[in-house]
Amino acid sequence: MMTGAAALAAPSILRAAPSGKPVRVGGTLSLTGFLAQTAAIHKIAAEIMVDEINGRNGFLGRPVEYVLLDDQSKPEVARSLYEKLITVDKVDLIQGPYATAPILAAMGVAQRYGKVMIQSSMGIPKLQTYDRAFPATPFGPEPEKTYPNVILDAMASLPNPPKTIVVLSSKFPSAQFMAQGMRDQAEKRGVKVTLYLEYESGNRDFGAIAARVKEANADFLWVGSLGLESNQLLEALHKLDYKPKNHFHLYPAPGPLALSPDGDKALCSTFLEPSEPFLSRPGVRRIAGEFKERATKANLPYAIIDAQAAGMVSEWQILEAAVNGANSLDDKAIADWLKKHRVETIYGSLRFDGPYNHGGAAQLIKQVQDKEWKVVWPKEFAAPGVSLLGA
Repeated sequence: MMTGAAALAAPSILRAAPSGKPVRVGGTLSLTGFLAQTAAIHKIAAEIMVDEINGRNGFLGRPVEYVLLDDQSKPEVARSLYEKLITVDKVDLIQGPYATAPILAAMGVAQRYGKVMIQSSMGIPKLQTYDRAFPATPFGPEPEKTYPNVILDAMASLPNPPKTIVVLSSKFPSAQFMAQGMRDQAEKRGVKVTLYLEYESGNRDFGAIAARVKEANADFLWVGSLGLESNQLLEALHKLDYKPKNHFHLYPAPGPLALSPDGDKALCSTFLEPSEPFLSRPGVRRIAGEFKERATKANLPYAIIDAQAAGMVSEWQILEAAVNGANSLDDKAIADWLKKHRVETIYGSLRFDGPYNHGGAAQLIKQVQDKEWKVVWPKEFAAPGVSLLGA
């Protein structure tokens, strides 16, 4: 059985096909509701990984079956569905949903039944207090401190560094958490916060909010957005004949923002994009190609792998490595193995021995350039010939 980098690097080696009773892995995604645009990306990535794993040895020689339910972007629905998956459907293992609020809801159920839960998109690591919950994305234990400083470092490198900032955020837990961190770190570094404003999750009317942003007219706009909220905000600003000088968006739907006429030079959080140096990691080029093919067939507006898709890829790579490493489907054995071993993932080598089962932080910044996302910061992760562009 292969795990980690070896499993990524050599999927073409012939071996017996998995057989016997399937190992059922249950989970939910927000297939409908305000998170659906992004969750669709996670669904495709999960399907790719299940096929890849079954093309190797499955889990312990048995085929993997992904039991996926729709949590409708509602934490209370996620909670009920994970209860159902564990007690009624009796799945063998579970995977986490998308976004902080559904993850926290699902985590409470996982803890009650002692299930390992790997998740890729919970932005508040300190709330991951359950001992058998593991992050698949390298947020690090304190992203509210580390990530704002990555952003501020990037802005400070511009010919005219911003002196004022507007921090605008959804009240969605992880976005609000990061917004508060951005405000605090900006103030510590002498960037004046001229407006701090929060809006309700899933808000669609940004007219009044856009007016406040225009009135503040800061050098830099930081938006704690999810899904299509960034597009809606920029459209509202456009109607007011206002274009932000520099603007950052936390968790937008990547395709719609990149392709929007208002999205030029938009900045965003990321951990991986399909360019060098990332394509040189084992298996990344192959997975990126498969994602593009499937996303195109699914009519996704942006059929290019990014950190959202990579997060779900990483979830399955970690679970596969842990099941094979522990040689068991037992949740305790899987959790114990993960705490003692690194796993080679699409994000690189991840460890789980730090606070809240996190390893180090590896946040990056990408920017829309010619309707495509390009990693621009830190400089060593930017593709050849790509650099951060100011207003």
